[in-house]
Amino acid sequence: MTEEFFLAFGDEQAPHRPRRQAQRPNRRKRRKRRRRTGLAVVLTLLLLGGAGAGLYLGYDKLKGYLSTPDYTSTAGTAEVTLEIPEQATGGQMAKLLKAKDVIASEQAFLDAWEANPKAAKIQPGHYKLRLRLSAADAITMLLDPARRVVKGITIPEGRSSFGIYKLLAEKLGIPEAEFKAAGQDPVKLGVPASWFDRDGRKVTKSIEGFLFPDTYEFPPDVTAQSALKLMVQRFLAVTGELKFAENVRSGLKTTPYEMLIIASLAQAESGTLADLPKVARVAYNRIFRPKTGVCTCLEMDVTINYWFETKGKPIKGSGQMTSAEMNDKSNPYNHNVLFLPTPINNPGRAALAGAAKPAKGDWYFFVAVDQQRNSAFSSTYAQFCQDNDTAVRNKVLAENSCD
Repeated sequence: MTEEFFLAFGDEQAPHRPRRQAQRPNRRKRRKRRRRTGLAVVLTLLLLGGAGAGLYLGYDKLKGYLSTPDYTSTAGTAEVTLEIPEQATGGQMAKLLKAKDVIASEQAFLDAWEANPKAAKIQPGHYKLRLRLSAADAITMLLDPARRVVKGITIPEGRSSFGIYKLLAEKLGIPEAEFKAAGQDPVKLGVPASWFDRDGRKVTKSIEGFLFPDTYEFPPDVTAQSALKLMVQRFLAVTGELKFAENVRSGLKTTPYEMLIIASLAQAESGTLADLPKVARVAYNRIFRPKTGVCTCLEMDVTINYWFETKGKPIKGSGQMTSAEMNDKSNPYNHNVLFLPTPINNPGRAALAGAAKPAKGDWYFFVAVDQQRNSAFSSTYAQFCQDNDTAVRNKVLAENSCD
């Protein structure tokens, strides 16, 4: 054994003698040193081995704490229905799914979201999912159209509340009477009371005009009241985006409810999208800018038909209406009234936009003049009669209404 060997193992008895003498140690001492050195090696290996085992066991346990919990089985049969809201983020979906025990952890869902490029295409709506899914399988199910609980119903533009009640009753299996009852109180359905402010003038509160036409996906537990509330919410959202109330008050110096009535007239009378703001201008001019030689009234047949609807009667074409029906003084929607008590239907976005900012013009008359339903607009009765001749030539009218 060399001096360097003893120094390497820290033997306190390592000789500090000249090299020649160190190479001839006592034999007994040499055996003793060897035994002691072997024991040190064994103890060192045991200690290192024990430490390694401890580190391995500690890492394995720590790994269990740090790993993301995730279910691995999709064999469960229990199901749950939940709603993914509009514009929900991956994190919001994760919270909803975790709360329903669809997934084991939010982080597992977020990890699966990052790994699946299609996850961002998950649509809002109600879904029927199984409980205790792996996060990846949960995303797969949310992307499966068959998992959506869909009751999509399209409400056409310009349909009256009576027509909407009938349509919803047929599609949702809810008695029509329940919709009529719910519609009696528009404020309770979410219409702000401020919408019925007409600057001190008498107003008739009605749900008419506030049931925004759109395609709706109603939840499985929908009621008549909740369905109508959803439509009112959409109306408020759209008019908010259009700044309807602000534009009406600042630009037209009138009230939002009055222009909502005009929007419903434009929706009913206009044959094209381009004509919506023009028809709104005609109605606005007749009501708020009366002109000598022009009747201070609306003279629109669609208002008569709305009155028929309120009475449960069938609507009629213009040529079928009698003079007595058009001029019936007991009808608040007759030809001769200057203004209507309520809207006559539920206008869409374009009609609302057209009423909020009517086209510029001094028109008081209009008539459809071609098969594409385009209208001619005029400021005088004489020009209106000429436009009627055009409509007759194009076989839009059977005869000139001026005759």
